[in-house]
Amino acid sequence: MKQWVCVLVQTPAHAALGSVLSYQSDRPLAPGTLVRVPLGKRETLGVVWDADAAQATGEVDPGKIKSIAGVLEGIAPLNTAWQSLLTFAAQYYQRSVGEVTLAALPPQLRELSPVQMQRRLARSKPKPTPTGPDTLQGANAPCLTPEQNSAVEQIQTNPGPFLLFGATGSGKTEVYLHCVQTLLERDPNAQALVMVPEINLTPQLEARFRQRFAPTYGDDAVVSLHSGMTNPQRLKSWLASHTGATRIVLGTRMAIFASMPTLRLIVVDEEHDPSYKSGEGARYSARDLAVYRGRLEGAKVVLGSATPSLESWHHSRPGADGGRYLRLHMPSRVGQADTLPLVRRVDMNHQPRNAVFSIPLLEAIKARIARGEQCMVFLNRRGYAPVLHCADCGWKSECPHCSAYRVFHKIDRTLRCHHCGFTERVPRACPSCGNPDIAPLGRGTERLEEHLTELLADVRRPDSVSPEFPAGVPVRVARIDADTTRLRGELESQLAAVHAGDVDVLVGTQMIAKGHDFRRISLVAAINPDGALFSSDFRAPERLFGLLMQASGRAGRDAALGTSAEMWVQTFQPAHPLYAALKRHDYPAFAEQQLKERSQAGLPPFSAQALVRAEARTQDIAQGFLRAASEAAKSSDIAQITLYPAVPMTIQRIANIERAQMLVESPSRAALQRFLTGWQTVLQTTRQSPAGKGLVRWAIDVDPLAI
Repeated sequence: MKQWVCVLVQTPAHAALGSVLSYQSDRPLAPGTLVRVPLGKRETLGVVWDADAAQATGEVDPGKIKSIAGVLEGIAPLNTAWQSLLTFAAQYYQRSVGEVTLAALPPQLRELSPVQMQRRLARSKPKPTPTGPDTLQGANAPCLTPEQNSAVEQIQTNPGPFLLFGATGSGKTEVYLHCVQTLLERDPNAQALVMVPEINLTPQLEARFRQRFAPTYGDDAVVSLHSGMTNPQRLKSWLASHTGATRIVLGTRMAIFASMPTLRLIVVDEEHDPSYKSGEGARYSARDLAVYRGRLEGAKVVLGSATPSLESWHHSRPGADGGRYLRLHMPSRVGQADTLPLVRRVDMNHQPRNAVFSIPLLEAIKARIARGEQCMVFLNRRGYAPVLHCADCGWKSECPHCSAYRVFHKIDRTLRCHHCGFTERVPRACPSCGNPDIAPLGRGTERLEEHLTELLADVRRPDSVSPEFPAGVPVRVARIDADTTRLRGELESQLAAVHAGDVDVLVGTQMIAKGHDFRRISLVAAINPDGALFSSDFRAPERLFGLLMQASGRAGRDAALGTSAEMWVQTFQPAHPLYAALKRHDYPAFAEQQLKERSQAGLPPFSAQALVRAEARTQDIAQGFLRAASEAAKSSDIAQITLYPAVPMTIQRIANIERAQMLVESPSRAALQRFLTGWQTVLQTTRQSPAGKGLVRWAIDVDPLAI
């Protein structure tokens, strides 16, 4: 007898079709079962869902019910907790549950037929993993410091969630390793999820976890999960996680949706990093979902950072509004007591005009090189120069498709837009007036590398440098940014050169400013970070302070260099309170001051926000759609809701698409969610009205990081 089943398919939130459809099956299928179903003229992947969700589809004509095309045998149904997580994420971030659920599955899983899936599973039989009463007794685990031991004990004895507030170099990673080790010793079937903000931080962390756990649990005990992997690699890791064959999953924000049936521990390293917030599709925060998933599945959650997000810091403060997280403090560096890098502020107002490197900083770099130490120069802007400019007529290298400038890349003589990708060769003369003397304005890492190489041309390597690299040769300046690491394997090889001592001065963007354990770097310099001090984005000071603190943490990580490590900040605002707090390494004081200002202004975390973004062929259409939706919303009850006027986005045009946004704010998160849920229908109706004619797309961003 045919059975009716409800199946989730991938459709956007505003699709009239809905994401829960009814199909027929020859046998009962448990919720969470993966199936292939016909959808229009194509066949697609679906997930059998709870029958109660089918009420959203309304009445269905029995004669139009199609049969499922097949079941992906050999893959156990996705469990109830996973389904609840995806349902919550879809509801909270205002997307369709089908869109979020199907996007959370590996791309190759969505492409394979049941027969192909059977062949794939037959080729990847899980290997038996060695387990026994001795488990990790032979692992080479270092002894914990008193601070690390206290943190581990607190995590073991309290329910959490925990905010591990540890200075850079305090050994937070070892705390993660020890917590995972203790978990697996207690329950060999348990699983742990460890998340990092960026792909380039995954390999070195994976190496440490494999070194610790592979001898006991086998090579399959640790897998990675991130967008840099090929589709077959992602499917293999996902299957190992879903079947329980792997104990530990390391990944970026997408890993929060990994199916882990025995998940007992979630670690979010560098929890403050904005990379945990998705910028497209369902704009979810993996950090916030980690806390929710831990509560949902009974897993402990550890959020770690030397500069926690102000939201997490607020939640860890005692009091009526705080106290949701237990704060664990590790202020000391391992093996170096309290020897954090000395922060030096250079007042660029007293330096020669247009100087890139101050005289004291340049002398300090030369002194470090003479001692066989390494230096790091940080500038969060890639390319040679952000603008090419004609002094005669004022022409600038604007992108014809975006409201932004094309960046000058000298290495391949191109002007490249970092938003739409439009690239052209550098013109021989000004396109406007014919002046041949067009010049770069501003500096990127490429220009910084070139300039520093010129300044250090007469400096030679000392005898004390690593014996593999000869003394007396010119100093090597290397650059690591998105341009130099574009090819597969380039990042790993460049980092290996730094670790081996083949690089004397490392120039780069934020890619090198966080997470890396450079043992021989003793000096870090930040070049002109002042731009964020006067940004219209209220989160800019928080991001700048965190980035500078993370960058300073790359210096003096080796005990022999700890007492002489320095962080140099070249600034035109040396008296700014942010730099004063940075000099003291006083994140608590900075955080409390920022929270006080946000409380007075009613900004997050003391309010809840959402952005409604619209994209259209003209700015008038984009803003008109938002205004019409706002007026329609005001006709209903909007108590506790503030709707701000529609305005152009900071970069209002990308790839010839105009962008506008409207801020929605409320002191109550629950009230904001109720309003947004009800407003979905208004937005969809407005989209079909004359006000929506010419609109390309619209989306809601809940808890936005950039306004």
